[in-house]
Amino acid sequence: MAIQDIRRIAARLGVRPSELELHGRYKAKVNLSLLDRIKSRRGAYILVSAITPTPLGEGKTVTTIGLSMALNRLRRRAVCTLRQASLGPLFGAKGTGTGGGASQILPAEDVNLHFTGDTHAVGAANNLLMTFLENEIFHGNKLGIAPESILLKRCLDISDRSLRRIRYTLKSGEARLDMAGSFEITAASEVMSLLTLSRDVADMRRRLKSLVVAQDRQGRFITAADLKADGMMAAVLKEAIKPNLVQTSENTPCLIHTGPFANVSVGASSIVADRMALGLSDDVVTESGFGADCGAEKFFDIKCRVSGFSPDVCVLVCSARGLKAQSARVRVVPGEKIPDEIFREDHAALEEGSLNLKKQIENIRLFGVPVVVAVNVFPTDTPAEIDRVCQMALSYGAARCATTTAWKDGSRGALTLAREVVKVVVKKQARFRPLYGDGLPLKDKISAIATKVYGAGRVEFSAEADRALETYTQAGFGHLPVCIAKTQFSLSADETLKGAPAGFSFPVKDARLAAGAGFVLAHASLMQTMPGLPAQPRGALVDIDEQGRVKGLG
Repeated sequence: MAIQDIRRIAARLGVRPSELELHGRYKAKVNLSLLDRIKSRRGAYILVSAITPTPLGEGKTVTTIGLSMALNRLRRRAVCTLRQASLGPLFGAKGTGTGGGASQILPAEDVNLHFTGDTHAVGAANNLLMTFLENEIFHGNKLGIAPESILLKRCLDISDRSLRRIRYTLKSGEARLDMAGSFEITAASEVMSLLTLSRDVADMRRRLKSLVVAQDRQGRFITAADLKADGMMAAVLKEAIKPNLVQTSENTPCLIHTGPFANVSVGASSIVADRMALGLSDDVVTESGFGADCGAEKFFDIKCRVSGFSPDVCVLVCSARGLKAQSARVRVVPGEKIPDEIFREDHAALEEGSLNLKKQIENIRLFGVPVVVAVNVFPTDTPAEIDRVCQMALSYGAARCATTTAWKDGSRGALTLAREVVKVVVKKQARFRPLYGDGLPLKDKISAIATKVYGAGRVEFSAEADRALETYTQAGFGHLPVCIAKTQFSLSADETLKGAPAGFSFPVKDARLAAGAGFVLAHASLMQTMPGLPAQPRGALVDIDEQGRVKGLG
């Protein structure tokens, strides 16, 4: 189908012209005044997650888009809500964030590149706060900030490993202060998570005031409000808090808003976008980043806790080749050539790798949410392999299992999946419960995730992590949920451990307070918040033609 004027998409969704702020013909922001008109939730809430990701790509975003289009084909008004792509992975190894084939978001080039400028606004707000912090130190440091206690990092929306650690000097007259700092990618910044978890402008404003940047020499936390930077940040973010409306390749609506990573941050699109979508539609199909142990756990324990919404069903995406890659029988390494044997029928590898599927189904059911397994079918798969995956999925506790060919066939390829999802939704089987309560100590919250979701036998806290968690508890932040930064390529903190490892030791190296976003971030091992480029960056393939059209992104 040809791309349509965004005003037609908005009208079919029920967005009024006065609520639409156009950014050209094919994309628009939705004014938050819409929230005053749609007070109550109406739609079903469908989360899409996946097995532990492999370099093959399981097709989670394609499935999210295809499922939303298929639900519309069933004459249900459906919307998908997605995160915005980051330029770092886009030009690195991961590629686009708009799906592909017959199930993608349009205009894909705009969405994948600068879109409506939200990510740049987040970076500007974050970095302006950093300049206010250093300006306070430069001009006499009346707040008594201890430079070694600074939590805030500068951010940039590209991958640059050289910025992981920096040293620089602040001079004021004869005074000289040598500073150590670092950058992180914008998607990993607290400001991005803060925007994601804000319910409206007033909530964003409150969160900005409470964003902790450092401590003074007496141990008191210094906030953005103390630096008088919160108002400025709110002004920079006043447009960024409005969700962006675009369309799928079948002209159905999609709201794209915010883009935190799931391995080092909360990994979900915004609460504001979901509030709008739930009030306007029969079904909202949203996704969480990476595997269920990363994105879905954070979706349940952090986003649902803040929003008050909980999914009616979780669609867990897998593929036969992805499961084979989870076995020890096939060596699949990020950045290296995919071995040919992964595309051959191998039931032994499939059975061994299916333990990852089993564990991820168990992880979702821990939260009282029923699971529909979506088997993404590729041309090299055999019918026997696909049948076996569905048999195993049902035996592992999935409520339903269906195949999907959404990349090739669009909504028609996801119709069976859509019908199975609707069957589960109408039965209202979900009995949502978070993994832990607010009153559980921070260390016990981390241990609960590590042992129950990841499969660890024990958790080892470094002395630095112990001190930080105790400090945050004493300061009154012990009620916050925790967000664990770890590799996305394994249930453990060691990306070489495939399948469903169990009984391992899970390391917590340090902890960082994200009071504005509303969680405590715990780092496992040496997880980086600033990625680097691979040996052969995808960005080397990108160019424009003589008409100025982008090529090489897909």
